[in-house]
Amino acid sequence: MPATSKAEIKAFFDEPTNTVSYLVWDPATKEAAVVDPVLNFDHRSGEATVHSADAMLEEAERLGLTITQILETHAHADHLSGAPYIKLKTGAKIAIGEHIKDVQRIFRPVFNAMDVSGEGSEFDHLFKDGERFKVGSLDGEVIYTPGHTPACVSYKIGDAVFVGDTMFMPDYGTARADFPGGDARQLYRSIQRVLSLPSETRLFMCHDYKAPGRDQYAWETTVGEERARNVHVHEGVSEDDFVKMRETRDATLAAPLLLLPSIQVNIRAGKFPPAEANGVRYLKVPVKLAS
Repeated sequence: MPATSKAEIKAFFDEPTNTVSYLVWDPATKEAAVVDPVLNFDHRSGEATVHSADAMLEEAERLGLTITQILETHAHADHLSGAPYIKLKTGAKIAIGEHIKDVQRIFRPVFNAMDVSGEGSEFDHLFKDGERFKVGSLDGEVIYTPGHTPACVSYKIGDAVFVGDTMFMPDYGTARADFPGGDARQLYRSIQRVLSLPSETRLFMCHDYKAPGRDQYAWETTVGEERARNVHVHEGVSEDDFVKMRETRDATLAAPLLLLPSIQVNIRAGKFPPAEANGVRYLKVPVKLAS
């Protein structure tokens, strides 16, 4: 295996949202990508800060890296994206899977967000399934992995795959599939695509919640470990059994705390809604009145 096929990776964990963001770089060229950056948002006050993104930028500067790409695995429902801030500071392009169009079209009427294009034009690049790209001399490939949302993709960079919310650490299982456009059967098939990769392939999670009995957060595993030990989808679990488990479990789950603000911001590539006549930007809460 050539030396340049192994990506260097540093994880940044945001405990309030249990989100893992990554700085990924080619040690030969020092070119880097950021995967799933977080904007720090206080839901109680509406205050947004950038200390998580700044930590990534400071580390990149310390290592002498040039960030050229910001890779979103999907329109997250549990944290706001820090992509626009990193783009502002570095000039890096923001990319996501092309099916973000579907997510925009689902949620545009929910929030009456008529400024949202429905065509993904808020992003600099929309990846197609199987599309190839580069991070320096490292080969990258996009793997379309829907199920959690219609727009989910995983990114294979060198010998590592960033799986987004497709699956979690083996002792925690897999992502929910009950958001609008989600599908447990699709999720199972997406996971099988990832698990068909060589067993030594490194996998990096987007979240960790510490499974019962585990004291430390964790976010790196391998295809082989997931095949052998994932509590929801290890080898031998059939598609029908997985779908039954996932749908039953999802019916018991509460909505993520930051669901409504996250979706409104993330379908806009991390930007807040346009300011209203008074110069203030607002996030909407659709209200369902009991009949």
